[in-house]
Amino acid sequence: MTPFSFQNYARKTTEILNSFEWAQLDPLAHALRHRWQTGHRVFMCGNGGSAGNATHLANDLIYGAMPEGKAIRATSLTDNASILTCIGNDVSYDSIFALQLETLAEADDLLIVFSGSGNSPNVIEALKKAKELGLETAAILGFTGGKCKELADTVIHFEIDDMQIAEDLQLNVGHMLIRWLRENPPVSD
Repeated sequence: MTPFSFQNYARKTTEILNSFEWAQLDPLAHALRHRWQTGHRVFMCGNGGSAGNATHLANDLIYGAMPEGKAIRATSLTDNASILTCIGNDVSYDSIFALQLETLAEADDLLIVFSGSGNSPNVIEALKKAKELGLETAAILGFTGGKCKELADTVIHFEIDDMQIAEDLQLNVGHMLIRWLRENPPVSD
């Protein structure tokens, strides 16, 4: 294993950014715009740094994409500590996102999951519940993509075995989607 260096970290991240096929974001961008147009909700979830990225994207969808006018109805399922700890304690940690979706989501809403490994049981359960409820799903993943890669309708997968870079790329994707939405708002009726 080569010792860590800032230069190598930046080089590896830049290589991925330069070689990725960015057209893979098109379906998710259009899915977000559809929810903006129709007023359906967008839910996000993840664990650890991915949870932070879910919160960040929810913030940007509510305000960042459209600082003036009607925003996207976005909710990060990671944000309510009382709900997370209650479900985690009384039911199971694997159910913390799925049970929220069961209560809050409706058919044609969108779920975006963030996962470095793609194998977090609570994220997998959220994808399964979303399918059951008729939601469209998307996953932004690192490493091998794990089980989430098989479950999501739209997959944005960075084949990187580095959790920090995988989480950096999640944030890049979120910001790219926000910029796209700003330049491609829904068409007025």
